[in-house]
Parts: sequence; structure tokens; C-alpha cells
Amino acid sequence: MHKVSALLLTLNAATLLWFTTSAHAQDHAAASPSANASESAAHASTPDAPAPEAAKPFFIRFSDAYKEDWHPTLPAGPDPVRRGFAAPLDSPPFPSGDYSVGGTPVIGAPDTQTYSLMQAINQNRSRMKVYGWLNGGFDVSTSNKGDGANSPAAYYYNPNRIIPDQEVLFVERLPDTVQTDHVDYGFRFAQLWGQDYRYTTAKGIFSQQLLARNHEYGYDPVMFYFDLYLPHIAKGMNIRMGRYVSLPDIEAQLAPNNYTYSHSILYTIDPFTQTGIVASIKLSDHWLVQAGFSGGNDVAPWTKDVKPTGTACVDYTWHKGGDALYTCANSVNNGEYAYNNLQGYYETWYHKINSTWHTDTETWYMYERDVPNIAGNVANPIKPEIGANGAFCSFGERTCFAPEVAVVNYVEKEFNHKNYLSIRNEFVDDIKGQRTGYATKYSEHLVGFGHWIGSTVLFRPEIRLEHSYDLAAYDLGTKKTQFIAAGDLTYHF
Repeated sequence: MHKVSALLLTLNAATLLWFTTSAHAQDHAAASPSANASESAAHASTPDAPAPEAAKPFFIRFSDAYKEDWHPTLPAGPDPVRRGFAAPLDSPPFPSGDYSVGGTPVIGAPDTQTYSLMQAINQNRSRMKVYGWLNGGFDVSTSNKGDGANSPAAYYYNPNRIIPDQEVLFVERLPDTVQTDHVDYGFRFAQLWGQDYRYTTAKGIFSQQLLARNHEYGYDPVMFYFDLYLPHIAKGMNIRMGRYVSLPDIEAQLAPNNYTYSHSILYTIDPFTQTGIVASIKLSDHWLVQAGFSGGNDVAPWTKDVKPTGTACVDYTWHKGGDALYTCANSVNNGEYAYNNLQGYYETWYHKINSTWHTDTETWYMYERDVPNIAGNVANPIKPEIGANGAFCSFGERTCFAPEVAVVNYVEKEFNHKNYLSIRNEFVDDIKGQRTGYATKYSEHLVGFGHWIGSTVLFRPEIRLEHSYDLAAYDLGTKKTQFIAAGDLTYHF
């Protein structure tokens, strides 16, 4: 782990140095000798004039970027050109202006993101960007029996702690999907360190931290992929190759992409990432179709658990972008038991009620076949794979079919660009206990609030009540009901 940390620090330092050097080189190359002479003369004749931005020390430029973000002095620019419906939501306060569709950038939407670090490096002039965030939180829970006692609540699975959840660094370039003239490309390399690695880990990619040693904190290169944008296929096509976030879901692994600090039970127990290829084709402003092929859920292609897996999704948008229905067969193969080899079928409906209210609803059905019986009611039981739960099968069954169903709803209220309200309600039936470790039904209810400082600091307090109906599933199987008050802070750079 020390070697991984050292490598990560070295990579980050080298990347920052390259960008800083490159930015200054671009600045000098852009100016002619005569322009430089004129500028020097101007400064000589007006000694009290402020120094050019590039001449200020890096950390002063970095500090100035936060000052401008928190207390803006510059007028807002015009809305950028966009192909298709206008974004239905405001961002901030919400994580994105567009409804969530995985596996692709929003085809036709411009890259409008700016970052404090990039402002200090080159005034956000480059297409390639380095940025990230520091995210930590706390929880106060009625569960108190130690590590994992909050589970299946997530990501704060440890009760009554202050938690370094996820510290993240991105190196990224987004393809320009607004233009339709030429082929373009993008890529992303996202690195995560913190407690949340235990939810993003894929077997075969630094997974020994979790599967062999169960470290409380760890490192995960959670995304590394290449995007190829082809503008002349329909209204635009993007091909993504590498390790990417599993396509469906209202929620995502990374903190700024979610309405709330915690995650629904539904999201916690479904697949997180896939390594493969996915093509997304925009047929019109209403229709987007996707097809993909991977080695399965949360496994590297070189592990024994890899299985050829198909993905197919259709997104239909109407009411000028205010409504969208996203239908996905996220992972389809023979369904036989292996590490996280879930067969998943999803339906997500996004609906804008009016200018300040919207709602998101997701339902799914998942299963695995031939899951080892861990109920203790069979002779010569099969030992489950490490990190891949067994099921509570009927008497005498060595293996069984293990399904689960779930539905979650978010209701969101925007007060202004700095404040919003989240209400989440969900129901999960882990029929054979294969996903949570308990064969029971769950309900979960949450009220949360989001408050922004500028567009770089977000605080999200919340209260959460959940209940397991058939068995005691909380506080290490001793309680049926759990109440948590929690909050997190995300500091973007």
C-alpha cells in the first residue's frame, strides 16, 4: 500500500508540474517579441499596475480562483451553444444539469466545467484538465457494535465515526460533441483513496486491499477509459473503452455526482463498474441507444471470474427534455455464480414537475444462479468465493436461484442556486439474502439538504431511518431499525 501511495503522489506531482510548465510555455509562445516589449514598457511606465495573472505565484492564483468563485466580480457569460434540448436542471445546486445516462458524455452538450486548480495553472484554457476533491463526513447512529454495524447503509458503514470518505484526482479530456465536423476524442483517469474504495473495488485491480486484508481505507483507480466521438453516425456516436461506471442508476460512486451524502440500499448492492466497451448513439433529440460488451461486473479481464457480458440500454426523452425514461439490461450472461455476476434489469424515470421541483424513480430486478447455500441446512456445503456472498437456500439445496427486487424514489426541491432539499424513499427485498447477508425486506427513508459555497464547497447534512422486516439486519444482526444523522463536506479543487 505504501508503494501504491508513493506512486500516486509521484504521478500527481508530475502531472501538476507538466501542466504548470505547459501553461507558461503556451503563454510565452502566444505573445510576439514586439508584444512582450510593449508589455514590458507599459509596466515600466506604470509601476503601480497589477501584475499579469501568469506572473503571480501559483498559490496566489489558486487562492484568487477561490475568491472569485465565492465572491464573483465578473459578469456571467452567455449560455454556450448546445445541440438538443436544454438541460432540465440547474447545476449547481444539483449534481448535473442533465439526467443521468451512463457510459457516455452527454452528446450535444458543451464542456462548461471550470476548476480552481486549472484556473491557477492556465486560466482553464486547455481541453485537458486536472481536478478533484477532498470529501469527508461523519455519522451518529443508533448502531454501535463496531466496524460494519451500519451496513447495509452506505457509504458510512462504520457507526459513530468521522470518515475520510473519498479523496479523488481526475485527469480528463472531454470530446467536443457539440460540433459535427470532425472525429474527436476524450479520456479519463480517476483515482480514489479513502473508505469508499471498499464499494468501488473490482476484483483483480488492487483488490487484495479489501478481499485479502479488509483494510479500512484503500486506493482504487476507479475509472480509466478512452472516448472516441464519431459525429457523422446519426446525431453523434460515442465509443467508450476501458473501465467505466456501470451504466444505469440515479446515483454514482463519486461524491459530487449524488444528491445526498449516503447512498440508497439499492445502489449499494448493485454493480459498480465494468471493464469493456460501450457504444452510445444519439438517433434524435428524443432517442439514445446503447450497446456494450464487458467481462462482467466489478472484475478485471484477467481474473477467473470474467464472463462475456452484454449491455443494452434505450433512453427516451420527451416534454422538451423534462421527462426521460431510461431502460437497461445492464449485465446479461448465463448468470452462473461468480464474483458479483449479477444479471440486472433497470427502469429509471426522470420527471421535471416545474422549475424548482423534480423527481427520479428507479426500479430493478437482479439475480444470480447456482449460488452456494450458507443457511447451514445442507450436508457438504459449497464454500462461497471471498467477497461474493452465498445465499440462504431451502433445506437440502447445495445451490439455489437468488433474486432481489428494489425501487427507490428521489424528490428534489431547488430553493436557489446554493440550496436544495432531497427526500429519498426506497424498498428492497433481498429474497435469499445474497446481497446484504440477510434474507429480509428493507425500507429506507431520508431527508437531506445541500448547501453550496460558490461552486467549490458543498455541505450535505441528512437524517435517515431504515427498517428490516423479516430479520434483524442492523448493528451486526441485532436490530431491526436504525436511525442515522450524518453529513459530509466536499471541497473541490
